[in-house]
Amino acid sequence: MADIVPPDDGKRACNTEGDTSGEVTEKRHLHSPKPAEPRRRPRSTEGRRRNPASKQPSTGKHQPAGAHQPAGRRPARYGRQAYAALDLGTNNCRLLIARPSGQDFTVIDAFSRVVRLGEGLALSGRLSDEAMDRALGALHVCAEKLRRRNVFLARSVATEACRRAANGERFIERVREETGIALDIISAQEEARLAVLGCHVLLEQGDGPALIFDIGGGSTELILVGPGEGAIPRILDWQSVPWGVVSLTDTVMREGQSAESEADRLALYAAMRQTVDDSFAPFAQRIADAAEDEDIRLLGTSGTVTTLASLHLELPHYDRRAVDGLIVPSASMRNISARLSRLSLEERGRVPCIGHDRAELVVAGCAILESILDLWPADRLGVADRGIREGILRSLMAADFAGPGTGQTSNRSAS
Repeated sequence: MADIVPPDDGKRACNTEGDTSGEVTEKRHLHSPKPAEPRRRPRSTEGRRRNPASKQPSTGKHQPAGAHQPAGRRPARYGRQAYAALDLGTNNCRLLIARPSGQDFTVIDAFSRVVRLGEGLALSGRLSDEAMDRALGALHVCAEKLRRRNVFLARSVATEACRRAANGERFIERVREETGIALDIISAQEEARLAVLGCHVLLEQGDGPALIFDIGGGSTELILVGPGEGAIPRILDWQSVPWGVVSLTDTVMREGQSAESEADRLALYAAMRQTVDDSFAPFAQRIADAAEDEDIRLLGTSGTVTTLASLHLELPHYDRRAVDGLIVPSASMRNISARLSRLSLEERGRVPCIGHDRAELVVAGCAILESILDLWPADRLGVADRGIREGILRSLMAADFAGPGTGQTSNRSAS
């Protein structure tokens, strides 16, 4: 297996299916004339860290292009500025705004909304007008938060839906024109790198290989990691497949399978499993020897994983403090997945921590998770309610703390 360090050389990623160049641009939030007043949301503390293990230094290798202070000067009250990370995915739009706090950071504002940007993309190959309008509504809220918090540095990224859509680039232009937010369509490789950077601190201690995965709305990233030179693990191999909870649901449903009876639902679930297994097969073969190690570890970051962890704990409603950093027996996650795959849409909607928003998509997430547990049979699964946004924040702070013109990061950067 090759030792892969996804590059971050400051170039724009091509909007080409299968691109794994990792070429990205990190940019300041661009201020535009203030748009029509969006509906304000109460301040959230989502994402506040609590795990002492998270306070580990970050050691990124590159100064992000376009994300730095003016040369020759440091900002006033250095270290107290607000930094922001915005992740526009296939299903969700999420924003974190934070300030450095020692070797960590403190979240001062956050936002998350289900936008279903990739709805119908598997069938049409394009972002629909309704989906783009939903995403723009959420992005207007984000833009207002960025202005109100006077964010010093920000990075805003778009993932699989915009990578695959024929009109993805045009949508990015529209977002910039209407909100002032400069979104980058990042490659799957860069998405995998940021996911590792954002959640690796929650890996269980051990000397054996570990698999980190991120089940998204439009794709799933699998990353095999080993010990690195510092706190951040080394990426040994990785794979991205175009199956997330939205794309898998839309594709299998499109084939016309019914889900009226339990037998129909199980057949649908089996079709999802087979689709994902086929896509994972090349990666599964490459990591087969590593999967036989006695000390393998597994860490997942996604709404699927955190939702199922909530059901494992029998929580009446979602509680990030109880879930982030939790270690769950893999057998329990399999049992929950099997139970959910038998329920009707209405029945799933009544399950605590699932509700109407996740009822349609959670079964696809369960299918992807079970396929991952097959290729990497760890007894325990680490759960992370953190990922790309946290990885972006750490990258921004690490590069900024290194000082202008250094071209490298400092160990003073936030983990």
